Amino acid sequence: MSSMQLPARIENMELLVQFISGNAGKLGFSGKRIKEIELASEEALVNIIDYAYPDRQGDIKVTCMQHPSKSFVIEIEDTGIAFDMLSLKDPDISVGILDREIGGLGVFLIRKLMDEVHYHRENGKNILKLVVHIPHPKIRICRK
Repeated sequence: MSSMQLPARIENMELLVQFISGNAGKLGFSGKRIKEIELASEEALVNIIDYAYPDRQGDIKVTCMQHPSKSFVIEIEDTGIAFDMLSLKDPDISVGILDREIGGLGVFLIRKLMDEVHYHRENGKNILKLVVHIPHPKIRICRK
């Protein structure tokens, strides 16, 4: 398990995403899957940076861990305004882009890219968990 905590500012986004992708890379994810993890993480981080602290400064804490169930868990914590992204309904993507309601696509993307997404609020903290199942190594069969 490793953690990084930085002020919730856009200039820290790259460091946080690199921290997450570096941890994912150690677990054998493909380059494509790491890009998906980065994109989902970035969407979650942008929401915190843009909306969690409207009237004060605050931090984002990211913890990466390997769960015993063979999952990579990215836990993102903030002490900002309570926001359960899982309470949002999926946007209607069948409607043309000009007729669509603004917002919600980032949350939709996170849900689609991650294997599991969990949220709870505890002790004044928003805790978002993004879960990605760790790929099984390919088994090679050698015949003589």
